[in-house]
Amino acid sequence: MVLTDKFLLTDLYQISMIYGYWKNGIHQQRAIFNLYFRKPPFNGAYAVCAGLETALQFLKDYRPSESDLEFLSTLTGYDDKPLFSKEFLDFLRTFELELDIEAIPEGEIVFPNQPLMKITGPLYQCQLVETALLTIINFQTLIATKASRIITVTGGDPVLEFGLRRAQGLDGGISATRAAYIGGCHATSNVLAGKLFGIPVRGTHAHSWVMTFPDELSAFRAYAEALPNNCTFLVDTYSTEQGILNAITVGKQLQQAGFPFYAIRLDSGDLLLLSKLARKLLDEAGFHQTQVVATNDLDEQSIATLKKNGAPIGVWGVGTNLITANGQPALGGVYKLAAIYQNEKWHYRVKLSEDVIKISTPGNLSVFRVSNNNLNQFDFIQDTFTESNKQLVHPETGAFLETIPSNAQNLLVPVMQSGKRIYPELTLREIRKNHFELRSKFDPALFKIENPQKYPVLIDENLFKLKKEAINQKHS
Repeated sequence: MVLTDKFLLTDLYQISMIYGYWKNGIHQQRAIFNLYFRKPPFNGAYAVCAGLETALQFLKDYRPSESDLEFLSTLTGYDDKPLFSKEFLDFLRTFELELDIEAIPEGEIVFPNQPLMKITGPLYQCQLVETALLTIINFQTLIATKASRIITVTGGDPVLEFGLRRAQGLDGGISATRAAYIGGCHATSNVLAGKLFGIPVRGTHAHSWVMTFPDELSAFRAYAEALPNNCTFLVDTYSTEQGILNAITVGKQLQQAGFPFYAIRLDSGDLLLLSKLARKLLDEAGFHQTQVVATNDLDEQSIATLKKNGAPIGVWGVGTNLITANGQPALGGVYKLAAIYQNEKWHYRVKLSEDVIKISTPGNLSVFRVSNNNLNQFDFIQDTFTESNKQLVHPETGAFLETIPSNAQNLLVPVMQSGKRIYPELTLREIRKNHFELRSKFDPALFKIENPQKYPVLIDENLFKLKKEAINQKHS
């Protein structure tokens, strides 16, 4: 989706703060912000990083238009006087993006408190892009993770994303389809997303098609005549059993004409019993290769139950519960100041809270992953401004756990330098392929829907001490 006024895609308090920075003469001080999430979504143990390409496209040619500045000039405070001065708006008129950004590539498996993005640059610019980056990364990471959970339980069966009509708005539908494909969906009903991203497009017909004709058999025959190479018949408009039999009748006619009878679709009722009935009737008619497609408000739990009970369903169409991330309305990612350069020195910043989970980690952070025999063992977080003593500890207790090995890989890669993109543009299929390769390097127990295995994320001992000192200084 192309945004013509993307500079204003932010919260008012971001612009208010950068005005305050400008008024205080500190807007050009360099700062470091980290974007991360605190808890894995859906009570799971991981997330699938997504949204980086969208974020980089958003930041391309990022600057205010004259209409943006005109709108800002109309905003007023509680006294009905202009909120921003003409001089400040003139300053924004000279805006050129100068940010340096490091990010974890899309499709990577990620964990709480790891910076998915590290943003370095003038304080006011770091602040200005916060809302947009959170919107993009939070949502797509959430949907990609939901898709990953669904494909985990289907055991390799194709999953079709059918959620556009239930999506959270038009852009929500496009972004969610993109993220769902990264997470593992095989195709989508979303035709525009197919065009934009190269995602395979699949679909059947609706109940209205059947209801348009005098009877169901006539409807199936008309559909087969119109699209003989794309026949999946929706069989539950009236009687599901009779619908299956009518589909078989037309399937035989397709077969005689040299076309495959691909599938029937079940969209209501007891999917376990009806899928078994469908499989029995299809097999008795000789259509052993004809698939049973199931839809109807499916999610990872309902699919897992159907699979466990032997439902002979070969393709899963998942809509509402995927596209809206049912069970987790938002990822809850945050964007926190970690350091600021003042008086020719970096000063660490920490956000305190009564909730331990909300205490931020200061520093110029990097995220490393340690593997052995092509299987990931643990991750750790390190401050690159501080020399390490090679000891890794528990992030909450400080108890010693590991020594830093020599084969640690930095997950954060440079994607933008001085406001210019330096990261290669990958196709969505390449990103999806990378995701499955990256996923294969983890113990499968990590991806379990119930009681997943926890993956260790450690912290450099010196960073642990630095964080503790920063907390004590704020308390003193």
